[in-house]
Amino acid sequence: MSLFLLNIILAIAWAALTGTFTLAGLGVGLVVGFFALWVASPLFEENGGRYFTRVWRWIKLVVLFHYELIVSSLSVAWDVLTPRHRARPGIVAVPLKAKGEAEVLLVTNLISLTPGTLSLDVTEDCNTLFVHAMFADDPQKIRDDIENGMERWVREAME
Repeated sequence: MSLFLLNIILAIAWAALTGTFTLAGLGVGLVVGFFALWVASPLFEENGGRYFTRVWRWIKLVVLFHYELIVSSLSVAWDVLTPRHRARPGIVAVPLKAKGEAEVLLVTNLISLTPGTLSLDVTEDCNTLFVHAMFADDPQKIRDDIENGMERWVREAME
């Protein structure tokens, strides 16, 4: 049985024991179940460590994406509300290291959800992404930020 399925079963058991079959109750059950499985991890075979690493990487992806979302929202709002506009829009070709359509899809969606950037197109071989950026003064910085930011976080989470 996979640890993820076991974690879901523990979450349902938690909700049943507490009598709160709500989204918040199941969320608390998932957290409690995760820590219970983590404490009992020596009892599981060697692939158990992979589950815990993957969960932490997904949490890291969500937290860092929300940080980027807040920073870019403030940057766009500041540019819109102040009289001096810094926006120099442009289209930037970004080489992708993400492999597989799921990774590329997640990277493009996260980029499109971030204010000031929009994923326009991906080449057929999924090696290049075209991004419209609101602040495209330095295209190389945009490429580096995507490669060392969202794309790397997605690759780590999807390993």
